[in-house]
Amino acid sequence: VIAAAVAWLAHIWRIRAASLVGSETGGFLITGLLNGIIILLIADLLWQLSKALIEYHTNLAPADGSSADQLARSGRLRTLLPIFRNALAVFIAAVTVLTILAGLGVHILPLIAGAGIFGIAIGFGSQTLVKDVLSGVFYMMDDAFRVGEYIQSGSYKGTVESFSLRSVRLRHHRGPIFTVPFGELGAVQNMSRDWVIDKITIGVTYDSDVDLARKLIKKIGQELAADPEFAADTIEPLKMQGIDNFGDYAIVLRIKLTTKPGTQFGIKRRAYMMIKSAFAENGIKIAVPTVHVESGGQTAAAAHQANQTLKKSKAPLEAVSDTP
Repeated sequence: VIAAAVAWLAHIWRIRAASLVGSETGGFLITGLLNGIIILLIADLLWQLSKALIEYHTNLAPADGSSADQLARSGRLRTLLPIFRNALAVFIAAVTVLTILAGLGVHILPLIAGAGIFGIAIGFGSQTLVKDVLSGVFYMMDDAFRVGEYIQSGSYKGTVESFSLRSVRLRHHRGPIFTVPFGELGAVQNMSRDWVIDKITIGVTYDSDVDLARKLIKKIGQELAADPEFAADTIEPLKMQGIDNFGDYAIVLRIKLTTKPGTQFGIKRRAYMMIKSAFAENGIKIAVPTVHVESGGQTAAAAHQANQTLKKSKAPLEAVSDTP
């Protein structure tokens, strides 16, 4: 493609190949172009090899039974390698262009100096961009989050899908994707590390046997921990911590559950179903808000008499309205 483009330009400019080869300038240009083609091919080969190696390690899934440290290293690699790939592409492109220009006789030192000055000017004019890039570097150094982890920062939350040099892409659990610049993240809440403690509160009526409720909840926790569906994700089984407070219409029980990150929702839903069934079978009532209205006998009789009087007073009016 490059050779065809050179031949086409020579045809347009009416440059004879023989005259170019015979002259010193023409020979220098032809040598520089040939060297440039070779440099481009070498750069493309290096890029393709590097990209294939990075994609291989990025898509490499950890083996079954891997330790927590191995899983952490794998997640960190999948986070950093895409960023390294982008930086490597820029580096290879810059070195290739400068090498080709040097081969054509262009002095590249002034270009490098000018690029430095231009970069400083861009830095002053694009402080937000510089802030985003530097913030991303520090987030990566702190290992604040990795690809596949669920994080929350302000009004943004979701699973980390990918990175660029200046932003992170978060997939919300309902589907939308947030592209958030690193400079806007601020404090990050990572919900996918180590373990999760979930607290549940359940209100029961004041005539309920609280000690029986505690035993039932403990039994349910043991059953969930022994269930093959939840056993691997349960760190500490469901248990009742005690009475949280006395409400207007309920005794509020506090329940604790410790699981692996992201698995607490399914375990909690199953626990709610089992607690509802166990409480119903053992006469423990779930408290709901109620309103009690009481009135004395004389008050009720007076209200009934007033209602009857009102009906009698309306009867003549209805008869008149029906008369044509």
